[in-house]
Amino acid sequence: MTEEVALVFSVSRNQAFLLVETSCALVSRLPNTLAALENGDIDLFKASKVSQLTREVSDEVAAQVDAWMATRLAGRAPTAIRRSVDHAVQKFDPDGYRDRAESKRALRHVALEHEDETMSKLSGWLPAEVASSIYASLSHAAKKRRRTDQSRTLDQHRSDIFAERLLAEDGHGTPRAHVHVYVDLLTLTGAREDPADLAGYGPIPGWLVREIAADPGSTWSRLITDPATGQLLEASPGTYRSPASLARLIKARDRECTHPGCHRPAEFSDIDHITTWARHGTTDHHNCHAACTIHNLLKEEPGWTATPTSNGGMTITTPTGHTYTATPEPLHDPRTQPDDDTPPF
Repeated sequence: MTEEVALVFSVSRNQAFLLVETSCALVSRLPNTLAALENGDIDLFKASKVSQLTREVSDEVAAQVDAWMATRLAGRAPTAIRRSVDHAVQKFDPDGYRDRAESKRALRHVALEHEDETMSKLSGWLPAEVASSIYASLSHAAKKRRRTDQSRTLDQHRSDIFAERLLAEDGHGTPRAHVHVYVDLLTLTGAREDPADLAGYGPIPGWLVREIAADPGSTWSRLITDPATGQLLEASPGTYRSPASLARLIKARDRECTHPGCHRPAEFSDIDHITTWARHGTTDHHNCHAACTIHNLLKEEPGWTATPTSNGGMTITTPTGHTYTATPEPLHDPRTQPDDDTPPF
């Protein structure tokens, strides 16, 4: 159900999961919270704070928390509601809370979330005392640096130190980065200002591409496109000597997982058949694509099918019979008269 809701509402699978989870919880075991939502005392976002923090407790504990929260919902901010629910869960289920805390501490991880206008959010899911210590350390270093450098705000110093610490090799040295950027040669030279594409993020402006390209550590690959469609025909390795492999071509063409709504970069995805090998699918650029592990396995689930289309695209059919077609975005707009992109040397 989650995957199909994601496709219907054009949201990520995580957003779809939260919609389904919140709806089911409100109807099945949070009657007071549902009543507050129906009366307009809270909105769906505030209601989700109750459902999310009670998702792992028993029905009995959920009922106790729901009853305790009945008079603590109206007129309160989402953060205040979340803290009250957390308090109630600890109050009514102390042993279960301790067990769940131990399990969640084992699930620590780092997540990347892309935002607008060249920015992204890098966050860590960490034990509270570790996260607090890291933030305190960053703040201490930022305040110290701020005393001698007033050109940046405290927040800017804090974020810069955060990046320096994470990117430095072995805790010290010059930060290095590895990202995939797809850019038209004319934009790269400054003759045109078409947006380029940062894998996993999306469009970025020409000025930022040229800053990245000016880094002496940048490496280059030649991409040959069809001027009439903007779709990729060939992708070379970092040198101009050998022809592109199939996997390199597909990663450069797709740039992201090809499942609608998924933006995992192709370099971190699987290269696999759309029509599976067991069903006599061919191994070529028409029938192979980049897909994250979750969506690569999804087409094998009962009721789900995928068939290749032109230009490296595919059509997905869901268990309810709905179809969704995805085609890789062209690297540039179609050109009736191809520009001379040959470098002047």
